Amino acid sequence: MLTELKSRLWEVLRSVGPLIVLVCLLQVTIVHAPLDQFIQFLAGSMLIVAGLLLLFLGVDLGILPMGRFIGAEMPRKGSVALIVGVGFAMGFATTIAEPDVLVLARQIDDISQGDIDGTVVLYVIGFGVALFTAVAMARVVYGASLRLLLTAALGLALVLSFFAPATFVPLAYDAGSVTTGVLTAPVVIAVAVGLSSVLAGRSAVSDGFGVLGLASIGPIIAILIMGVALR
Repeated sequence: MLTELKSRLWEVLRSVGPLIVLVCLLQVTIVHAPLDQFIQFLAGSMLIVAGLLLLFLGVDLGILPMGRFIGAEMPRKGSVALIVGVGFAMGFATTIAEPDVLVLARQIDDISQGDIDGTVVLYVIGFGVALFTAVAMARVVYGASLRLLLTAALGLALVLSFFAPATFVPLAYDAGSVTTGVLTAPVVIAVAVGLSSVLAGRSAVSDGFGVLGLASIGPIIAILIMGVALR
């Protein structure tokens, strides 16, 4: 446990450290923010380090093993509908709790001044990820071509981009990127890897991966459809 803690702490410091150093250099050379604001930044940075450390430990020790177990256990129930349903539920539950998605939803409320409801956007993004996670799970079961699914999904997204209002197009593509965060990514990948590892003729590498990429297209399409509907 102590070894894992040290390893994760080093990873967190390597990821957050450059940002902290950069802001400190800007503070000394160019920005010169008020001292209380700079101290607030340093305190917040320490909280981020502590939070990420606990989050990554929780993911490694609890979420990933459980996700792989759930994925491996579902085929034993003999129900494709159960696999698809669990994939949908996992995609939705993790997305609406994803920190990056919550930040995006809050910023939408603030910047649009209520013209676009951030809560509605949050659940639309969650539904998009959930739907395409379910499709991805079905692909693993039936062995459908990931290339064809990605081509069709991205093609639909591109077509919808020409019909959705201009304000919704950048929002849609940002929605797709924020869903691949520290919560959704490990859960969805773990379930898919667990599922593919117990199915005959499936590879944990070629079938277990790619699920998140397909799932992240879901919110793009969902937000674009929302924009077309509200036009």
